[in-house]
Amino acid sequence: MVIPLFNCLPLTQAMLASLQATLPPGLSYEIILVDDGSTDGTRAWLATLRDPRLRVVLNECNLGYAAANNRGAAVATGEFLALLNNDLVLLPHWLEPMLAAHAALGGRAGLIGNVQLDAKSGAVDHAGLVVNLTGKPVHARTRPPWLSRLVRPVRPVPAVTGACLLVARSLWDQLGGFDEGYMNGGEDIDLCFRARAAGRVNAVALRSVVRHHVSSSPGRKARDEQNSYRLALRWGAALIAAADDGTRTWCRHYLAQALVVPESREFRLALACCAFLAHLRRRPPTEAIAGVTAGLQGEFTRWQAMFGDR
Repeated sequence: MVIPLFNCLPLTQAMLASLQATLPPGLSYEIILVDDGSTDGTRAWLATLRDPRLRVVLNECNLGYAAANNRGAAVATGEFLALLNNDLVLLPHWLEPMLAAHAALGGRAGLIGNVQLDAKSGAVDHAGLVVNLTGKPVHARTRPPWLSRLVRPVRPVPAVTGACLLVARSLWDQLGGFDEGYMNGGEDIDLCFRARAAGRVNAVALRSVVRHHVSSSPGRKARDEQNSYRLALRWGAALIAAADDGTRTWCRHYLAQALVVPESREFRLALACCAFLAHLRRRPPTEAIAGVTAGLQGEFTRWQAMFGDR
């Protein structure tokens, strides 16, 4: 277990207590706490910990989420890495379905995520990441009905959030860990896309549920636009067509609109969208590719106005 810390000591203490209370009996584990320059008493508290299964790594200054996780993973010794935010509330039996999902995928397994509920409202905040109409990865905030989850407990997705994910140590090393060019956002999606490019399947273990105090760390959202721009520069082709993610979203949106105003929709295109979503045709309709391309190009125009041509 690798847990990066930056202030928020009460949340860290509550998270660690919930983690230790919910780990399966008999599990061999280590918990690596990486303090990323906290100034709120976190380091003094870390100095009081005496459990030999707890290891502490201290960064001299705040290096960011990617670097903190990389430092923790570098000293980890287990077969699996579980990356956990310090603002989670772990619920009973959260880990077992993630391990089962990884085992079910076998050699194809990429990064395994889970369902995360907003700790305050209880609403679903994350059930995997999908690509929206502008080619940007966003959280899926719905999960299948309970009967569907019973029959198909593992949902393949383009990416999962790094707030709570499981990855084999061998795959982490193969991919080189997080890209530290991202700062507190985007590094988890980038790693998922690199796993997919290597032929792996990222997935959500739908029976694993945790609670999350979303974006509680100071400065968490400060570089969202820069991170999104960097991600799109690297993975724009996959976001549009190569992995069919954005085009599937476009097709679903088109069909939803067709139900509202059917006379304004073309029958041929509706059939093509249905066939693509049902995996009866391999390539998306050209209209879907054009729509997502235009949406992402609009984002590039906005980013270039903000940041220039970097």
